[in-house]
Amino acid sequence: MPTTKDRALEAAVQLLGSEGVRALSHARVDARAELPNGSTSNWFRTRRALLAGIIDWMAEQERADFSPTLFDEPTPASIIEGLCAVLLAQTGPFAVRTRARFALFLELGADDELLAPLRRQRQEFEQWTDRLVTAAGIPDPIPAGRALMALGDGLILHRLTIDPGLDVRPVVERAVRALAATA
Repeated sequence: MPTTKDRALEAAVQLLGSEGVRALSHARVDARAELPNGSTSNWFRTRRALLAGIIDWMAEQERADFSPTLFDEPTPASIIEGLCAVLLAQTGPFAVRTRARFALFLELGADDELLAPLRRQRQEFEQWTDRLVTAAGIPDPIPAGRALMALGDGLILHRLTIDPGLDVRPVVERAVRALAATA
């Protein structure tokens, strides 16, 4: 059973991902989570504290959802499979959370303190991608990893905004195979 705090954070992410940052308030989170009035503000006194809590909670959820064991033996083929799985999850079952993350990045662009945990989470995924690409024997792993991350970002944005049914596999396969062939 989720705690009151977890229920509030999940509801806050749902609000952010479906209605945007401006829809976020303690009262709306309480209502969305079906909590007594004032519950969210007991955990997060200010809007800023609520935003910080959301960012940390989302990072924890993503680390749990996308375990490094997803790619036990990195090869170009397993990177294609894994990246497609991640992209489909981020734009399918986790689409609201993905939209919430994008909304936070855009809204908090000038707030280095609140953006720091989002940037750290991004760096962890970049480092993870670098390790996978290196282990798979793809040349120039840092630029290759960044290219795959950028491609993933573009495909996620495209599926969330333009074409939810886009088949990402041909695009991912072409990119990974091209990067692997640059040896």
